[in-house]
Amino acid sequence: MNEFSIVCRVLGTLFYRQPQDPLLVPLFALIQEGKLQQHWPLEQDELLTRLQQGCEPHLLAADFNALFVGNECSVSPFRSTYVDGATENQVRAFLQQRGMPLSDAPADHFGSLLLAASWLEDQSQEDEAQAQIMLFDEYLLPWCGRFLGKVEAHATSGFYRTLALITRDALQAMRDELAEYEDSDDDAAQDEQ
Repeated sequence: MNEFSIVCRVLGTLFYRQPQDPLLVPLFALIQEGKLQQHWPLEQDELLTRLQQGCEPHLLAADFNALFVGNECSVSPFRSTYVDGATENQVRAFLQQRGMPLSDAPADHFGSLLLAASWLEDQSQEDEAQAQIMLFDEYLLPWCGRFLGKVEAHATSGFYRTLALITRDALQAMRDELAEYEDSDDDAAQDEQ
């Protein structure tokens, strides 16, 4: 698993799963012990330290639920809430065309889109970068700023406010990395002509 995939998987999991989920125990242990920084490929040490200071999974459940769960949540985690005319089926169709196995859960959840970016990276198919670029440009970036801004505004814990900041920076860094790939791919295509 490469750095791009790790970042997407960690961030996606923290937005998608309840803090008390047993699958998050090892990840929260890494964060609490300050060991995530050793594996984190981005220059975000200060933010990761702040994340560590606010990392108490048993205290985060109420904040997570108030932010993201149910019809009365303060921040909808679904793309269809933010993008006019967007439907969950558009995301589902895109991911199914790429061969990603999907559950019945909505495919346009912010966390699941980050997890999908990780999955696309791990599949390493010939058109993986193009699929990731499309995922970012069509399904994540048009609304992530508004979503993350709402998380920062409505979170009662420093953990989720900091997670929003880390995610904002990480998404930009990953899109920049994809742009470099796009540029080198364009250069290669011109060389072939």
